[in-house]
Amino acid sequence: MATSEYIRKNTGAGGAGQALPSLTASGSRLSGPALASKLMLAMSDVLVISLAFVLVLILKVKFFASYGEFHSLELIRTPIYLAFFGWFILTLLFVCRRYGLYNLTRPFSGMHELRLVVQATLTAGLLLCGGLYMAHWDFTSRTVVVLLICTSAISLSTWRSGLRLARYRNFEKGVGTRNVVILGTNYLSYALGEHISKNFRLGYKFIGHIAPFSTPDEHAVVSEVIGGMDRLHQLTRMHFIDEVVIAQALPNEQIIGLLEEARELGIDIRAVSGLFGDLTTNSSIEYLGVYPVTPLHRSRSKVISAAFKRIFDIVFSLIALAFAFPIMLLVALAVRLDSEGPVFYISERVGKRGRIFPCFKFRTMVKDAEKKKRELAALNERDGILFKISNDPRITRVGRFLRKYSLDELPQLFNVVRGEMSIVGPRPPIASEVAQYELEHFRRLEVTPGLTGLWQVQARQDSSFDKYIELDTAYVENWSFWLDIKILMRTAMVVVRGTGT
Repeated sequence: MATSEYIRKNTGAGGAGQALPSLTASGSRLSGPALASKLMLAMSDVLVISLAFVLVLILKVKFFASYGEFHSLELIRTPIYLAFFGWFILTLLFVCRRYGLYNLTRPFSGMHELRLVVQATLTAGLLLCGGLYMAHWDFTSRTVVVLLICTSAISLSTWRSGLRLARYRNFEKGVGTRNVVILGTNYLSYALGEHISKNFRLGYKFIGHIAPFSTPDEHAVVSEVIGGMDRLHQLTRMHFIDEVVIAQALPNEQIIGLLEEARELGIDIRAVSGLFGDLTTNSSIEYLGVYPVTPLHRSRSKVISAAFKRIFDIVFSLIALAFAFPIMLLVALAVRLDSEGPVFYISERVGKRGRIFPCFKFRTMVKDAEKKKRELAALNERDGILFKISNDPRITRVGRFLRKYSLDELPQLFNVVRGEMSIVGPRPPIASEVAQYELEHFRRLEVTPGLTGLWQVQARQDSSFDKYIELDTAYVENWSFWLDIKILMRTAMVVVRGTGT
């Protein structure tokens, strides 16, 4: 239950002067990082160990066949090796969990993590040997056991090192980071903010401070305060906030209101340990860099669904590129022969959370199309921010055909492979459009933009900008894998019929 209703129920109307039970007393789902992320990390370890086990069997047959009785078909004749391998995996997962290797907020360094991985593997190996001894399985190949322990330690260490380095590279580029704000304007708040800002390896992007009270703190730095608690909804939408860290003592009733709003906005709330002892008596301790923090609210994890969508995007785009490559060569030749200018048109678009990326398309307009756009502004047939006119004189003969069948967007499959776009999602806007967005419009930037979306298949000829935003927002709030499949099927019909413009 560990929500704001739980607090309100146990604090009474006033919420002050009463000892509160722990927020995590009624369930463990808020006591640690997202369960989905833990499971994915554990599953990756299982896959690595399984590959190591296959390697061990190959090494045994090829190079250590003379040591003990073991043949390539022995694994089929008896399940003994599968049995002790299963026991080894279970014990290793248990030990790794005890060592904190599946916590997403791991406070230890890379070398410390490697030491814990090796230690966990050796501990699981000792438990395996003990289990084999207790079961009197003397006929088990000792060579296989030793090779399994050594190979698993090396494989897991290599895998974990690769994951950490890849994660650091992404964090340095701003990919995969979480946007965090600090609730507080005291010395502790600014020390924490400075610590996050200077250490990109934490995986956080520090947005700024939120003032907890209407009266400014005497130590507040106004330039770093982005707003007050009364503007949390607006700030979350504008800055794509993922987490609020409380670094200043607040009344219990104010915490209740914050948790209620956090649940509606889908953001996480953590507090520096020791500030709210009555609320976090039995809560786990996590680390934000060197600062111990305690979770107060966790949003619903979307790690598995996001990973599944990304895998689908990569597989689908690679297959599509393989089939479309001959067509793309013909289109490139036609564009080059039809009019003067480059084959590709590359424009800067605004992607997920406001990230700028180069969007690839086949050129469908004349070379100076952007200059002529200002001259044609009075002919715009779309309302609001969008720009579209019938029989646009800037479009070339080949370009009109490409637009009709959406062939000009084929190069965006490379954007999908690069992770800048998805197969299905809201279309990426240009910076000038985003500059005119109102608060509710930023909702469509919370997901990765796509090649096609609800608007393209349901209201492509609708000139209303409100309808455009309405459908994109509906997609963001109701996304599912089956919705993507339906949109793809309807997109295929749109392309075949040639209803593009």
